[in-house]
Amino acid sequence: MSGDRTQKPSGGRAGKGAGLLIGGSVAMLILSFASVPLYRAFCSATGFGGTTQVAKVAPAKPGERTLGVRFDANVAHDLPWRFAPETPRIVVRTGETATIYYKVVNLSDRETSGVAAYNVSPDQAGAYFDKLACFCFSEQKLAPHESAEWPVVFFLDPALEKDETMNHVEEVTLSYSFFATKKPKEAASAQGTKPKS
Repeated sequence: MSGDRTQKPSGGRAGKGAGLLIGGSVAMLILSFASVPLYRAFCSATGFGGTTQVAKVAPAKPGERTLGVRFDANVAHDLPWRFAPETPRIVVRTGETATIYYKVVNLSDRETSGVAAYNVSPDQAGAYFDKLACFCFSEQKLAPHESAEWPVVFFLDPALEKDETMNHVEEVTLSYSFFATKKPKEAASAQGTKPKS
């Protein structure tokens, strides 16, 4: 019938739609990879998720409140270390610098290395927990059966006294979890190849 006009879909429109779909998928993939460092930067700047802050100097004068600070230590199952705080809990005044030590022992017959992940709970306390020095900023190595004492130097920012979400917080917990890091030789032997000399 000549009166019926059937339009075929235009290849150009279908091509544009597919192009937009693929472009959108690629953009989402790029954003998903970019979101990890952005999220970390956001957490470091705000203390969100219990991320601690890094400070260069302590406050000029102390605050008014005192809080308990508890120290927690964890080690991944594939890292043969014994790791624990020498003092499990202290009481500090806001603005005052405190130093505590973690003791660590390599229980194996080989050199091992690890890196620490850390956070503070409750989460909102992370914005006010400022570290001046910490072993958690870099990879740590221990010789066979070596032991060490690692300091953490910190203060609680007196600004927490103005935060209503901190009004009923009497104690915060600083928690570390150590994870094994593989050296190139170990990674190569795990793959069954010899490292280049």
